[in-house]
Amino acid sequence: MATRAQPGPFRPAGSAGAEALATGGVASAGGPGRPGPLQDETLGVASVPSQWRGVQGIRRETKSCQTASIATAEASVQTRKHADAEVQTEVPAPVSARSVAQHDSPRLAAFLRRVEAMVIRELNKNWQSHAFDGFEVNWTEQQPTVTCLHTLGYPPAQGQGLHVTSVSWNSTGSVVACAYGRLDDGDWSTLKSFVCTWNLDRRGLNPQQPSAVVEVPSAVMCLAFHPTQPSHVAGGLYSGEVLVWDVSHPEDPLLWRTGLTDDTHTDPVYQVLWLPEPRHSHRFQVLSVATDGKVLLWQGGGVGQLQLTEGFALVVQQLPRNTKLKKPPRGETEVGATAVAFSGFDPSLFVLGTEGGFPLKCSLAAEEAALTRMPSSVPLRAPARFTFSPHGGPIYSVSCSPFHRNLFLSAGTDGHIHLYSMLQAQPLASLQLSHKYLFAVRWSPVRPLVFAAASGEGDVQLFDLQKSSQKPTVSIKQTQDDSPVYCLEFNRQQTQLLAAGDAKGTVKVWQLSTEFTEQGPRETEDLEQLAAEVAA
Repeated sequence: MATRAQPGPFRPAGSAGAEALATGGVASAGGPGRPGPLQDETLGVASVPSQWRGVQGIRRETKSCQTASIATAEASVQTRKHADAEVQTEVPAPVSARSVAQHDSPRLAAFLRRVEAMVIRELNKNWQSHAFDGFEVNWTEQQPTVTCLHTLGYPPAQGQGLHVTSVSWNSTGSVVACAYGRLDDGDWSTLKSFVCTWNLDRRGLNPQQPSAVVEVPSAVMCLAFHPTQPSHVAGGLYSGEVLVWDVSHPEDPLLWRTGLTDDTHTDPVYQVLWLPEPRHSHRFQVLSVATDGKVLLWQGGGVGQLQLTEGFALVVQQLPRNTKLKKPPRGETEVGATAVAFSGFDPSLFVLGTEGGFPLKCSLAAEEAALTRMPSSVPLRAPARFTFSPHGGPIYSVSCSPFHRNLFLSAGTDGHIHLYSMLQAQPLASLQLSHKYLFAVRWSPVRPLVFAAASGEGDVQLFDLQKSSQKPTVSIKQTQDDSPVYCLEFNRQQTQLLAAGDAKGTVKVWQLSTEFTEQGPRETEDLEQLAAEVAA
């Protein structure tokens, strides 16, 4: 709404105008021709169109962008090659069949009748002969001497002065593993240690660079590869723990461990091995032996823990009566175990080597409770069944014959190897091989009368009882400075290989000569005769 005054003649403002303003526009009526008072007036809405909006609309622009056109091309290639070949031999000339009657002459028939009895007699003689019993054709190249194929080592472990305490071949026979630790005196229990493996079939093998290296917080005393899983290896530590690694995953190799619980060994573990479960032969358990007197069976769980399934304890009061032992000091009743070997003929029968120097025949089927207060989550049983005549010092190694159910070997710190029969306490034979300790002895897996021993004088000695029962057939110098050889193992797959580890931190792989890998005639019978003569 707009308000405006009515138009009228212009007059200069005088006193009357001022009065009108002063009275709010109400002036006294002047006379004729004077404007009246101001009045309101209502008019229509006035609007002014915006020119700015129109200008902006005119300025509106549309833009687009396009890349350069893409060149395309189509091509086709077709090859075609024909080759026709035809080979035809000449038409064979027809061969006329000769009549049988032409060869079946009276003279030939007479000859066959004349020699028939002689041929049958010789065939029967050959059929009854045992000249080739036990003989197997060997197509491998003959090896006249024992030679060193590889000298393996891990420089960081050797730099710490660590020893090779154990060696083991995997199930394929292509990988050898070694444990680094120490077997001498000294405060070395907290040293970092290693488990190393080398694949001998790998091209470009670097003897100073293992295929896999596992760092271990405590010294490793023993190793054993799984019987069927080529990359699984169990180990026993100086701390008493038992661990299982998968060396095919070097970034995270640990599969299971016992942990530090009441079930764990309280002394160093000197040997571990794998045993098939009684009800599931394809599944295996780990057996461990330690100087705390316990023999324990472990089963791998799904949470990375080894669970104790069975346990045994050696107590002086429960050893067989034929054992002649000094009276133990008060409170010391456990018998330390240092080595174990299982019979290949009876899965429950095993032999233990002890710190006291006497071997023990033991059984997994034992039911008598062990008289011990050692804590355990499972009842501990007393396994000892028979005691054999002792060595002059602790036993470091035992080995059961793979060819005879009653024979086993033991090696001790007295430098002797004893050949025992399970049927009598006295050894069948005693061989002094060294003036120092003997640390390992192993039967050959292919020769019934052959075994190897590792000495504290740096030698690997090979015995063939078919040639001599008193001295080694071959003595191999492993270390030039007479450092001890602590461990050795035959390769059961590649039977010409023998691995040995020493105090210099070195593993040497020896290729055996043919005389140690090929079984001779009647060798098994000679072993039977040896066992029978002494047992009588």
